[in-house]
Amino acid sequence: MKVMKFWSAVRIICAVLLAALLPAGAVWSGEKDKEPYPKYWMSVSTKNFSIPGMPADMPSLGGMFGGRMGGPNRGLLLQLNSPRPLPAEPSATHDIPPGQSMGGTLPLIIPPKPGAERSGESAEGPGQFEKPKARMLIYWGCGEKVKPGQPRVLDTEKMSPEEFGKAMSGHFSSAQYPPAPRTGWIYSEWPNEKNRVNIPGNSSLEGEHVVHGNYIPDIRFSIDKKHDFMAPVEFTSVTGERTESMKVRWRAIPTATGYFAMAMARNEKNGETIIWTTSGVPEPGYGLMNYLPGADVRRLIREKVIMPPDVTSCSVPKGIFSGSEGAMLQFIAYGDDLQIAYPPKPKDPRKPWNPLWAVKVRLKSTGMTPLGNPGQPDEQQAREQGSKSPGKSPGAEGSPSEGRAKGKEGSGSPLNVIKGLFGF
Repeated sequence: MKVMKFWSAVRIICAVLLAALLPAGAVWSGEKDKEPYPKYWMSVSTKNFSIPGMPADMPSLGGMFGGRMGGPNRGLLLQLNSPRPLPAEPSATHDIPPGQSMGGTLPLIIPPKPGAERSGESAEGPGQFEKPKARMLIYWGCGEKVKPGQPRVLDTEKMSPEEFGKAMSGHFSSAQYPPAPRTGWIYSEWPNEKNRVNIPGNSSLEGEHVVHGNYIPDIRFSIDKKHDFMAPVEFTSVTGERTESMKVRWRAIPTATGYFAMAMARNEKNGETIIWTTSGVPEPGYGLMNYLPGADVRRLIREKVIMPPDVTSCSVPKGIFSGSEGAMLQFIAYGDDLQIAYPPKPKDPRKPWNPLWAVKVRLKSTGMTPLGNPGQPDEQQAREQGSKSPGKSPGAEGSPSEGRAKGKEGSGSPLNVIKGLFGF
């Protein structure tokens, strides 16, 4: 799956270079508590891969990306931290409402300690590190034409890691500290090695929830419709070729608080990665493709980085992906996060507050779709290929246009588009 491997490589490069910007001793895995109390997080997600106009009899794409077959996939991650001493036989579980359709309870299990031997893994070290090589062209903004001052060019061979990392930093959100393995704390989670349940398409989180066990107090809270699984991202149309301006339209998601999208492609001939985002200001997008606190979403909407929830279309500027093998669009809809503590935090900041526990429910819905008929050469490439193949006219037997004219599954069909993108 060459596109997936390419995206992973780009993210690794960015992570390595961004690490150079962190101050010495920076810690991202936890926060210091003056008065420790149990914290419980529910990370709720919906993901969908879709192609507008895809035939009804086309094989489902869910299984191609690690999810269940049959359309959009729902995800749920439960994480618990408790400062209490570890019992001899620790146990904790999350009793769920009937509408969740996943059984009566979800057991929270303490994972194996890090560093334990795992089959199939090499005992060798990471090897010698080499400075990654990357040249990126970054575009931004919805519109049919490229705006002045674009693209921003980033080249690791001409920039220090600090310079490259700063250019890629963008508008990062506030640091979030979900429960995680920490010294002096008990950590447990679901799904886990002992229990994994597929989440049905009609599953609902609405109703009463109770988390209880022998190393936490009873945690009782309710989830309303606004904080249930979000509707899937559905693209209603994607029009235009890579040499043109491409128009992307999507259905509004009722509980979304904002939208953001980024597209990426690779021009092998020039050795360049092209990145475009929907942001109205320079933004590479890497720090925004995940859960965001509600306050950050509202702030980034004001700063014209994130699109308001009433926006349902955006145009990709003309020709920025020309010469690439095809671009892939990543889209995220942010949900409103729910935060509950017991007893509730007093409105008067001068009053002391000693909560017994706190819960956070965070939500997102993500989608992907190809842009500009990926797997097909653009007009310039087609002309070059045609000049090298005498005797073949644009409508000659065996050409893509011939296949489409006869109603066959030509190389530009949705199924072959996916096969070409992911190497099936």
